[in-house]
Amino acid sequence: MRYGWVLPYGDARTAADLAALAERHRWDGFFVWEAVWGIDAWVALAAAAMRTERIRLGTMLTPLPRRRPWDVAGQVATLDNLSGGRTILSVGLGAPDDRWWLFEDDPGRRVRAERLDEGLELMGRLWSGEPVSFEGAHYRARPADRLVPPPPVQRPRAPVWVVGAWPRPKSMRRAAAWDGWIPNYAPREGEGELTPELLRAGVEWVRERRAAAGLTMDGYDVVAEGTTTDPGEPAEWAAAGATWWLEADWSSMDPDAVREAARARLSAGPPR
Repeated sequence: MRYGWVLPYGDARTAADLAALAERHRWDGFFVWEAVWGIDAWVALAAAAMRTERIRLGTMLTPLPRRRPWDVAGQVATLDNLSGGRTILSVGLGAPDDRWWLFEDDPGRRVRAERLDEGLELMGRLWSGEPVSFEGAHYRARPADRLVPPPPVQRPRAPVWVVGAWPRPKSMRRAAAWDGWIPNYAPREGEGELTPELLRAGVEWVRERRAAAGLTMDGYDVVAEGTTTDPGEPAEWAAAGATWWLEADWSSMDPDAVREAARARLSAGPPR
């Protein structure tokens, strides 16, 4: 299992300082959340890349249906080249609450899901380093005849982790088709609490789905997230199939409180 830490709130300088601290204390990944309007996640990650050499850097997560896929594709490739191949992109539908809809109306879950699928397909093509044609219901692309940007260092792409709502098959098929599963538990009656037992069932479903498509689980990530209160807790998730544990404490968005708590937690090292 690898261990990452999520910055709940902080500017680019804070991200750079804390990512360097995380690297010194042997964390494997450093993640920031991406706002619709706020501190730019990709500038913060670029600042972190300039202060680190080993640690993986990514978003947790990017609301791809709210973004232009070509912009995100360019940001991912730029960061991957800057960092020497250390980028991870996490994507999902985006939160449905009002804080995400300051500038436009929510088109609804179905449209956001369509945009997510199209955006992922388009980005996969854009990372080829070749001119791309695309025609979808929401996005289109004509081939560029010059100034095609360089592809990411990581080939065929930087890893893409996708939110999958277990046990909803359409959402899970999307996560299984890419490079990692960020689990949500969404039974018919609504959102629920994910447990290691449910994760294990979801991992087996993903394994079977990928095998049917001719894909293995080699290099495929399963992400568990929480705040460590019991040092043995990440091991329970690892036994259920998780490959990453992300330490994420969303209890405070106060910058000063976050910096103080983060320095103490990061300096203690990951819960290995």
